Amino acid sequence: MKQFKLPLLAILILFGNQAMSETRYVTDIFQITLRSGKSTQNEIIRMVPSGTLLTVLEQDAGSGYSHVRTPEGKEGWVLTRFLMDLPSARARLSGAETRLANSEQQLGEIREELQQTNKQKQALNKERTRLEALNKKTSHQLARIKQVSANVIQISSENERLKKQMVETDRENQFLQQENTNLQDRSNRDWFMVGAMVVVVSMIFGILLTRIRWKKKSGWGDI
Repeated sequence: MKQFKLPLLAILILFGNQAMSETRYVTDIFQITLRSGKSTQNEIIRMVPSGTLLTVLEQDAGSGYSHVRTPEGKEGWVLTRFLMDLPSARARLSGAETRLANSEQQLGEIREELQQTNKQKQALNKERTRLEALNKKTSHQLARIKQVSANVIQISSENERLKKQMVETDRENQFLQQENTNLQDRSNRDWFMVGAMVVVVSMIFGILLTRIRWKKKSGWGDI
């Protein structure tokens, strides 16, 4: 029985320790000392925060210090093991967050531009639809105008033909009127001649009758 209790107790202790343990991240906030010399005995000129870009002027492998210059122009010595070729994780994270924020801002601007583009596209589609309808209407009107123009040309041609026909008809009427006048004049002359002949014949007949009567009277007188 004791053999089973010992493993069980060990398991409980193991799980108990796991339940009590927590994960922690090492902070990236760190400062190093900028000293006037190559040892901790030298005076501290200032504290240099993590992520500061330093210009390395000299390295002393024996002391483990490097002679550096700060961006403000201060020179001093720092421990070489605290220098890195790349920026600190905190600086890189800050840069990544800045780039992410810029990317999100650019993404928002792109989305806004996309919305504006979609609105412009919709407006252009509406304008295209309106222009297509206007073009169709204009085409119909143009076809109608062409048809009317053709009718006008045809009517104009017909009008010219009728004008010529009227001129010819007027000429024929004038000719017929002249012929009628001539016929009337000829008829009047004929009737005048007939009348004159009738008068002459009547006169001759009257003269003959007068002579005949006179002869009869003379003959009766002789009896």
